[in-house]
Amino acid sequence: MERTGWGRQLSVTADGRGLVGHAGAVLLHRVADRVGLTVALQRLWPAGGSATWRNRAHVLLGLASAIVLGATNLSEAEQLQAHHQAILGPAGSDSTAHRLLAGMDERELGRIARARARVRRHLWSLLALRPGGFPWLAVAGKVLTGWIVIDIDATVILASSKKEGAAATFKKTFGFHPLAAWCANTQESLAMLLRPGNAGSNTVADHLAVLADALGQIPDSSRAKILVRVDGAGATHELLEHLEKLNTARRTVRYLTGWTITADDEQAIAHLPERAWDALLEQDGTPHESYGVAELTGLNQRSGWPDGMRLLVRRVKPSGRQVKKLTAFEKKTGWKDSVVATNIRHMWGIAGSHQPQWLDALSRSHATVEDRVRGDKAMGLRNLPSKKWQVNQGWVLAANIGHDLDCWVRLLALHDQDDLVRAEPDTMRYRIYHLPARLARHARRRWLRIERTWSWAHAFTLAWQRLTDLPDVT
Repeated sequence: MERTGWGRQLSVTADGRGLVGHAGAVLLHRVADRVGLTVALQRLWPAGGSATWRNRAHVLLGLASAIVLGATNLSEAEQLQAHHQAILGPAGSDSTAHRLLAGMDERELGRIARARARVRRHLWSLLALRPGGFPWLAVAGKVLTGWIVIDIDATVILASSKKEGAAATFKKTFGFHPLAAWCANTQESLAMLLRPGNAGSNTVADHLAVLADALGQIPDSSRAKILVRVDGAGATHELLEHLEKLNTARRTVRYLTGWTITADDEQAIAHLPERAWDALLEQDGTPHESYGVAELTGLNQRSGWPDGMRLLVRRVKPSGRQVKKLTAFEKKTGWKDSVVATNIRHMWGIAGSHQPQWLDALSRSHATVEDRVRGDKAMGLRNLPSKKWQVNQGWVLAANIGHDLDCWVRLLALHDQDDLVRAEPDTMRYRIYHLPARLARHARRRWLRIERTWSWAHAFTLAWQRLTDLPDVT
């Protein structure tokens, strides 16, 4: 059989009509409309009367949608939106989007953040009505019902050219060093602070600012049960003391943070008897007898830390990469030690939540924040497109809104599709967002027709119907 025969008598032309690529854009715009984000943003800016006026809310949402689809700069975003004019209407140019982002000062960003918080309150009420209810986190066989988990982490965005704020980073690269917070329950982006590349990893003021912005996005955060997880950069006196002060008669705040091991810590670990070690728990709740977890509280007498703080130590066999960084104490014992600090004595409604084994598993599940970082970089944050700080700050906001739109589509419309509900950006693009379609008109209606043989065609149409069936937001 001749393998090249498929190309015989095949001609390729560019004269097609009514064809739509990246048809998943309609789902992103649909969810923005149905949960009230479009209306909330429109109320922030005045309406124009001229034919050339571009509604700034539509420009921002169009940019966010284009970023989800894969746009990496304003020019690409313009081209993607222009391709969807037959469905979504006229799109703003790249210069219009540039002017919008350049005008986003701190006051404007604050107004948008408050609008997003109001929309998130409504969205979470919709999530509670889903089959299965609100997505509570599950760790090592226990469901954290009633607890909102906030993960805070920093990352590095590389810059290949000189840009305002770009500087040498702690990883010996060049670019930016943003600090962000995500909701582990829903995967939503709660807050992100764009910082210069030379910003410190454990800068207290930055952690406090991101935490405040994240709490502002949590519905009824003044009377919620909140768990904050941070890596070792969060183990500062000021941050932990601030987290303790957030506790009120109505609000419960607990934290888990990494801990930099010192000689005092190693001395305390050395005093632990072998019987003090319990088996480490895997994320599915099964014990790992080869590794251990123990309570270090009381053996380490370092002063100045919040009253009631607990220290938990975990020992594992070092990996090949870790062997080169072992301390003299670890080389002697043959274990790689990690310490976690927490104020959790008991989490209301969760039996056994005081146990060091389970708290260690809860701390290790913070590693999923790397998935959020990877997802953000796949949606617009691998590279910042402008030389101007304020434009890049606005781009970060648009990328965060796009991140949320993607989450909302999966949470509201694909929650029972196991291969899509936790899908990463590239998977969603391949299966849903980048689908081609044909726009047809029949019986005074417009029809967007998806190829019936595509494996996820039903998921696409199901998502559209579910989003369309959401109650109106006025």
